[in-house]
Order: sequence, then structure tokens, then C-alpha cells
Amino acid sequence: MINDSNHNDLYQIHNQSCYGLPEIENESIDAVITDPPYGIGFQAHKWDKALPNEQIWKDCFRVLKPGGYALVFSSIRLMHHLMLHLENSGFHIKDILMWVFLNGMPKSRDVGLDIDKELDVESTKTGTYNYVQGYKKGGAESYRAADRYATDRKEEERKYRYEPASEEGKNYQGWGMGIKPCYEPIIMVRKPLPSGVTVAQNVLKHGTGALNLEDTRIPYERGEGKVGHNPHPKGRVTGNVLRTDPFDDGYDKFFLVPKVRQHADDFNHHPTKKPVKLMAHLAKLVTHKKSIVLDPFTGSGSTGVACVNHQRRFIGFEKNTEYVAIAEKRLSSAIQSLKEKL
Repeated sequence: MINDSNHNDLYQIHNQSCYGLPEIENESIDAVITDPPYGIGFQAHKWDKALPNEQIWKDCFRVLKPGGYALVFSSIRLMHHLMLHLENSGFHIKDILMWVFLNGMPKSRDVGLDIDKELDVESTKTGTYNYVQGYKKGGAESYRAADRYATDRKEEERKYRYEPASEEGKNYQGWGMGIKPCYEPIIMVRKPLPSGVTVAQNVLKHGTGALNLEDTRIPYERGEGKVGHNPHPKGRVTGNVLRTDPFDDGYDKFFLVPKVRQHADDFNHHPTKKPVKLMAHLAKLVTHKKSIVLDPFTGSGSTGVACVNHQRRFIGFEKNTEYVAIAEKRLSSAIQSLKEKL
């Protein structure tokens, strides 16, 4: 239980591998919310070259209470493998949430330029980019616009625009290898209820097995009339689409949350940090106040900050000492803010 007189016991971060989840007792965790490696080699990071070993999901299954939910971020290309790992570990697939954003970065290149290279034809230089497209070693600091910083950048650091010069290349100018990514999937799974136990019985015993729809309703907009046959005063039930940008679609409304901009916190340089607002929505969806949330891939601690902000206990594992220090700083700040509010 949370000791409200000592907010420092709201979280623990273990600076070690998550495998085995040492020191966590069987059936002691209410929910798992985590953003593990996707196995796509993001920005050439070694830790993202492969999906986590399936053992971690067996570990999570062991420590979750019966009926406990897990929300696991993944990539579009490899989520089917991760879903199989989760099923093999005993979980039941319940849904796929879509965190939708319109500011995803296209990961492609001009096939026409590739054709020039194949034909040993020098492509035509047409200028410089206002920003560097694609991911580069060093992250956001190497995205700076070459033309805006021309006076203090070396020639080899500039990013030039090219167009195909060969006739064959011109015929395929602008063709690419992929469309812009606009969503990330979040796999929702649940640990099965014991045989013969109803949801009501499980909730009474463990506090798990159901979704907290009450605390995650989408509020009505100012001046908007109530909708549905039996409208709820708090708003609509949250959907499995978590969308960044609103558009006029009448009846349907969604929880909206943008991606985190680079250097939103000057000390947090983690390359794949998630918005605290998004993690708070997920934490509220699968837990109640004073529930215990586990994140075996803590990173810079966004899940933990969201939990502390909404009075959930948090347990995290993170191998990288530098990221643990960032997470500790963010969580300490969240604890201080919570003390000031209560």
C-alpha cells in the first residue's frame, strides 16, 4: 500500500537487467506498461537490434495478478512476433491500441537517385535542405539546417538536394520504399482469470481484470451537445485510437496527445521517450489509484512520472546508468510536485 505520508515510496528503479524480475513476488503487480526495444535498429542503437527475449514476458506473467493487463508498445513490422511471444507466455490478446500522430518522419529515399548510382551517373545538385532528412548518428543535434548555419558548418556537413540526371532515373524521380509512419501500435494483453472466477470476483479479490473507463473518458468540448442514447456526464468512452491531431469527424472523439519534441527537457536525451500525457492515459486505463505498475524497460522514466502524477506506485528496471539518473531526476521532480498539490 502507498504510505501517503511518505511519497518517496511511490517508486523504485532497479539499475539492472529486467530478466527474471528479481525481488518481485508472484502475483504482486497490477499492470505492466512498457516501451521495449522494437528490434528495428532505431538510429543504429545496439539495444534495438532485436526484440527482447521472450523470457521477460514470462517473467511479467509470473508477477502480474490474475486479470492484470499489460500494454506493450511495438513496431508495425514486428508486432506480430511480439504478439506471439506474449501469447506463448500465457497472455490473452485483448486489443491493439493505435497511438496516432501526423508528424512521423518518412524513412525512404528517391529511387531515381539510386538508379543514377546504379548507372554510374552523377546526380544533379539542386540546393541544400532546410533540415537534414532521416536519422543520423548524434540525434537531433545533427538535424540542423545546413543553409541556415552555412557560416559555421563545414562543407562535408551540409545536406544537399539532388535530382536524377539520367533519363531512367528521371522516369522514377520521387519514387520511394515506404510511406510515412503515422502511428505506433500498443498491444493490450491480459493475464487470464483463474478457472471459474468471474470478473467481479477477481476485481474484489485482486483489483484487476477490468478497464478503468470512468477515469479515461473523453470530455465533451465546450458547447458540444451530449451524444448517444444514454450520454454519460463525463464524456465518451475512450477508444483504441489515441490520436494527435483533431479533425472534424462529428460523433467520434479521441484522446489526443502529441509526440515529444527533442530536448523538451534539456537534460533528457533519450531517443525514444514517450509523452507523459500518453503514459498517464494508459496508466489510468488499466489501474486504479494506489495500484502498482511495472515497466521492465524504464528508459528515462516517462511511465514512472505518469504513475507518480496520478498516485500509482511504480517499479522500473533499466540497465543504462545514465538513463536511470535521468529517470530519478524526473521522478524526484514529480514527487515534489505531488507533495505541493496534496
